[in-house]
Amino acid sequence: MRSIAVVGASLAGLSAARALRNQGFDGRLTLIGTEWHRPYDRPPLSKEFLAGRLSEADLSLEAEDEDLGVEWKLGVTAVGLDPRSRSVLLGDGTSERADGIVIATGATARSLPGNGGLDGVHTLRSLDDARALRADLVGGRRLVVIGAGFIGAEVASTARELGLDVTVVEAAPIPFANVLGAEMGTTVASLHGDHGVRLICGVGVRALTGTDRVNGVLLDDGRTLPADVVLVGIGARPNVEWLEGSGVQLGNGVLCDAAGATNVPGVVAVGDCAAWFDPAVGQHHRVEHWTGALQRPAAAAVTLLSGGMTVPEPPKSPYFWSDQYDTKIQFVGYARPGDKLVVEEGDVANRSFLAVYYRDDQPVAVLSMNQVRLFTRWRRRIDAVTTR
Repeated sequence: MRSIAVVGASLAGLSAARALRNQGFDGRLTLIGTEWHRPYDRPPLSKEFLAGRLSEADLSLEAEDEDLGVEWKLGVTAVGLDPRSRSVLLGDGTSERADGIVIATGATARSLPGNGGLDGVHTLRSLDDARALRADLVGGRRLVVIGAGFIGAEVASTARELGLDVTVVEAAPIPFANVLGAEMGTTVASLHGDHGVRLICGVGVRALTGTDRVNGVLLDDGRTLPADVVLVGIGARPNVEWLEGSGVQLGNGVLCDAAGATNVPGVVAVGDCAAWFDPAVGQHHRVEHWTGALQRPAAAAVTLLSGGMTVPEPPKSPYFWSDQYDTKIQFVGYARPGDKLVVEEGDVANRSFLAVYYRDDQPVAVLSMNQVRLFTRWRRRIDAVTTR
């Protein structure tokens, strides 16, 4: 294998390039990215960057002296894959042929149907999105966040810090319940009320109102919420449309085995677009977390360079964190309905505790709020159970 093309130039793509070089690949390495920006860190977009505490230069993922010997193709989008010639077809009419291909095209924020292109309505996925949202928050007074996921919750926290009146609307009865369970979902969601943010659950959004610029959010129950700025945070869809007809098996993302290999030889997938098979849950699923994009490309690189003949170390348990208001939330593992929940340390009422989810007396997941040191020890324990 003398040439590899990495399609996607964010954290997962950069991590794949680093892993390939670290594992001895010295051939031609090309990184293809839709954005013109070099790889940058996305988690601060909803927090420190949005609040103005970090600059664009602070977001860079590359060290000043880092030289991976990469050929960059930025500002161009992959539109197809020819598996016979192992060529990535690009939107500018050119193509990139390679012996091996890493798919790392990430995901796109879902938009709210029928918003009519009103000014003041935002999604948050890219640096350009964050620039636009930050500019609107400076002049805004009332922000409505549609969707109480972690991106929406972090933006609500940042906007409240900036002095805006903030309302969060969530269609589900309890935010985060699908990940944390009802009890802990309620606890985490209560942070909004603690900081003067209005949280409306169990009701959907019917429409946005306004002529040229948004001025309100119409709910399914008939209420209208005044708004100068709206953030739509209703999840993301994997960027895999360009692979249709290529023979690469697709589902909710690019379907891969437990080591990142697709059904097409010489093609692996990583990051938010990749649905790896996970023996712990017995199915394919996407891990849309920063640590997954950082760590899993090393396993995919082993798979690609060895032609699948070398089995890499299994991925660690999914881990994510979220900074909301004055609280650091951390979670690792898989929680399911019916798991026994035990608060091992701290006080839930004071928003400083560590809770462990048990299944058959075995710890399978851990949630903490403002218990960083203790969580780190428990995270190692969960990882040891997952990888053995």
